[in-house]
Amino acid sequence: MQSRFQTDRRLSVRMGTTLFLLGLLYVAFVAVLIVLLKSWVLVVVVAAALLGAQYWFSDRIALYAMRGRVVERDEYPRLHGVIDRLCATADMPKPVVAVADMDMPNAFATGRNPDNAVVCVTTGLLRRLEPAELEGVLAHELSHVAHKDVAVITVASFLGVIAGLVVRFAFYSQLFGGGRRDQNTAVVFSAVMGVSAVVYMVSFLLIRALSRYRELAADRAAALLTGRPSVLASALTKVSGDIARIPTKDLRTAQAFNAFYFTPALGDHPGAARLLSTHPSLEQRLAQLARISGELGETATPGKA
Repeated sequence: MQSRFQTDRRLSVRMGTTLFLLGLLYVAFVAVLIVLLKSWVLVVVVAAALLGAQYWFSDRIALYAMRGRVVERDEYPRLHGVIDRLCATADMPKPVVAVADMDMPNAFATGRNPDNAVVCVTTGLLRRLEPAELEGVLAHELSHVAHKDVAVITVASFLGVIAGLVVRFAFYSQLFGGGRRDQNTAVVFSAVMGVSAVVYMVSFLLIRALSRYRELAADRAAALLTGRPSVLASALTKVSGDIARIPTKDLRTAQAFNAFYFTPALGDHPGAARLLSTHPSLEQRLAQLARISGELGETATPGKA
């Protein structure tokens, strides 16, 4: 079913291109592992099992990792009410609603398709945002679900996960079992680590390029659906400023899931991290929303319901 979120053909092309390139990389990676490890059954079975687990259980994994829990309407009536209105406006299925008990103000969406999606917000976000700002953030997350880019990011990140696991396995096998291995085995494991590292770096760069564009696409779609770009800009400014004041130690766990978040957990000194960020800069996002606001002739005051 097609939602009323504006279709973004450039996002669709980028998602298709990224999946195609990662698919080629994945096939080559598996082929090299089969040649080096000389066990196609082991490689294929393990790779297929991990891909299936990540695709089918990505929502549960993300919720568990971010300490999120499913909440019912009687517990969070305002949150459910906003999502109900947005889903009715967008003509899309209502996702499962979850809350993570974290002071960091943020939100994310996950799931393999619109019928099996989860939208999760932190308690820190609920405390800080006005109703209209919360609506803007939730519209942003629902657009990820409607555009299906959440599923694409989940599948795309799989190759990097596999490559990282292979590097760790090879490293620890060599570290703790080096005395029992001959020189040929050591060469094979070094080759596996080298190939895996290259695959990880390539997939890392491809995913981040897609992630930055999909965030701009979600901002644009949310602003057009609600007709109030200024409240989304207000939420972005408020959330980004508050995250910068969260202690770095409290952001470390969250940083692993930056590609899924409304805004990245970068802390006070992101430094060079912005060059490889999962999100465009705050300035770029605000500039886009300002252009849309001008096109719509918006007169509403930011932050007011």
